[in-house]
Amino acid sequence: MIKAWKIIQSWLLTVTALAVMLVTLPSAPSLATEVDPFPRPAGLEADIAFWRNIFGSVTSEQALLHDNRHLGVVYETVSIPPNASSRTRGKVADRARGRYRKILNKLAKGKRTGLGAEEQRVLELWPADVTNSELRAAAKRIRFQQGLSDRYLAGLKRSGAWQPYIKEHLAEAGVPSGLAALPHVESSFNPEAHSHVGASGLWQFTRSTGRRFMEIDHVVDERRDPYRSSESAAKLLAYNYSILKSWPLAITAYNHGVGGMRRAVRKTGGEDFTAINREYSGRTFGFASRNFYLAFLAALEVQQNAEQYFGPVTRDKPRDDIIIKTTAYISAESWAEALGVGIKTLKFYNPALLSPVWDGTKHVPRGYSLRIPATLVDLNSDEILELIPAQEQFSSQTPDMYHKVRHGESLSVIAVRYDTSVTRLMDINNLRSRHRIRAGQTLRLPYAGAGMPILAGAETYTVRKGDSLSKIASRSSLTEAQLIQLNSLSNKDRIYAGQVLYLRQVPRKPVVVVSPPAPAPVQVVQIEAAKEPLSEEPVPPVAEPAQLDETIVPVQASLADSNDYSVASDKTIEVQAAETLGHYADWLGVRTQRLRDINELSFKKPVVVGRRVKLDFSKVSAEEFSYRRIAHHRDMQEAFFMKYRVVDTTEHKLKRGESVWVLTHREYNVPVWLVRQYNPDLDFGQVQPGTRIIFPRVEQVDQKARNRRSVADAS
Repeated sequence: MIKAWKIIQSWLLTVTALAVMLVTLPSAPSLATEVDPFPRPAGLEADIAFWRNIFGSVTSEQALLHDNRHLGVVYETVSIPPNASSRTRGKVADRARGRYRKILNKLAKGKRTGLGAEEQRVLELWPADVTNSELRAAAKRIRFQQGLSDRYLAGLKRSGAWQPYIKEHLAEAGVPSGLAALPHVESSFNPEAHSHVGASGLWQFTRSTGRRFMEIDHVVDERRDPYRSSESAAKLLAYNYSILKSWPLAITAYNHGVGGMRRAVRKTGGEDFTAINREYSGRTFGFASRNFYLAFLAALEVQQNAEQYFGPVTRDKPRDDIIIKTTAYISAESWAEALGVGIKTLKFYNPALLSPVWDGTKHVPRGYSLRIPATLVDLNSDEILELIPAQEQFSSQTPDMYHKVRHGESLSVIAVRYDTSVTRLMDINNLRSRHRIRAGQTLRLPYAGAGMPILAGAETYTVRKGDSLSKIASRSSLTEAQLIQLNSLSNKDRIYAGQVLYLRQVPRKPVVVVSPPAPAPVQVVQIEAAKEPLSEEPVPPVAEPAQLDETIVPVQASLADSNDYSVASDKTIEVQAAETLGHYADWLGVRTQRLRDINELSFKKPVVVGRRVKLDFSKVSAEEFSYRRIAHHRDMQEAFFMKYRVVDTTEHKLKRGESVWVLTHREYNVPVWLVRQYNPDLDFGQVQPGTRIIFPRVEQVDQKARNRRSVADAS
């Protein structure tokens, strides 16, 4: 018996020793010690509670009157008349603000005794040691936040249709699944939502940021597609984290931009989110950016405890759709006839297709993933395509005769879209400056005509540079009148290189392009602003694009651009890729030699990316210089992303003898400025072997429809 006990003791000691060894092995992970990706700053719990209240309790017919820096200080819950207009809400807010501003200014004079009941209540909202100066400042910080609980509940029901898909793509990108709740903050899961500054869709992408991952033009806007925009949001969030290495900062960057958050870290001396929230005062770091992460934490908490706030909630079921990858340009009418569904049904399931497709002036583009409910059609995608007659399948899109300028567009971006030049657009539209166009303005384009159907056995001719209709007709033994009739041409002088003309067979259903007359241009600059989703009076999401404000607004770099374009207090800037001393001189209105002199640079010696140079602001202010500089980069980047999309990244370990510049241009074939954005802290002038460099991988949007040129040429 004693012997048996000693054997058991020995066995227990051995097992215990092994257990200790396993626990102390450095490679043994412990789930208990995993770090929460979304830490809750203890000093900001009152602010999180504020947003929890907004999402879970306060309806859109109520508003909280509060301090905009200390959200735990709530003065009153104000009632808003049902269906009140923006003007009515503004009057309600102004009356309430005026009442509390008067009380706070009285308290700021030092009065602490003999107070009325309301004055005493307001004073008790603040700490006992609150100073007069703090109360005086608070009188200017009274904010009016409309409730969102009813909209949150509607979004919670809608979220069931997309959250499984969202979580799948977040996981693929290495993003925590909790971020599937972010659309509660952005759009209440309404794919038709838009903001007053042009952000759109479930994830509220701006055009400049969305173009990096999606197709966005006047025919297709994939920001409105819950599936494509969710894939893109996962990529953007993963990119933000790869630069900032902190989820609170990466999430805030979704609103404020990676470059903005890098500046916040640098100016506050660390990544502590509480310090950034309380101390950072960047020019564009407003209320929405400051509170974006806290609002997300609250939205996630309300989602996780939905029954506590709303009782049992039945969420929409994920959709079961058939996806057809289109191989030609086909009209919406042809699709509806072939599928036996109405145009309204097609439009509902394909929100990324814009009005020109539905009114018949544009085709559903080749390569577009058309969605239809599986319950309506008992065929696979190949069988469905066979239902479209050959004469209704077109090899090219209906060309544009006019372009209506959208919020945030520049003339150079429009020129790239239509494969023309800025000079040509200026000539035919009588523009005196390439920088002065406005949202809503209609520009005439240098060509027009109808898309050509793909007809078996049809004889066609592709127009070349220098061709005229008379020359083509003569070579083809036709008259000009016959060519015009065969191709439904509205003007014999309006043909363009690359256009396909019929020489023998007439299309069964020619497309007629109806275009408005081009009005005289109005010279007003229009630049896209950063988004502000947490506005004081949220704009109700609607189906049609908002009427955009045409006032001049500060130019902003893309939210996905991590580069630093700021001017330091010593009048220096950090050199970015695709910049030269000539650029700086042009933006400053000085001679290049002046910049060489103050930086002691010899003739022809280039500036080095990542280094700092001093500038002369004697003729142009630092603010105006930054405006011109960022506009240059935005134009360049948007022109690039008209043709290419970021699809993935590759980590490359630099070997001895390798050059970053050679790798960028020859092996990975991407512009230097884009590599710089993925490696913002890399010193391109002193890269050592063994350095790990992230290279973005891009693909052309439509290789057949766009020019085949090297991607690196755009750098």
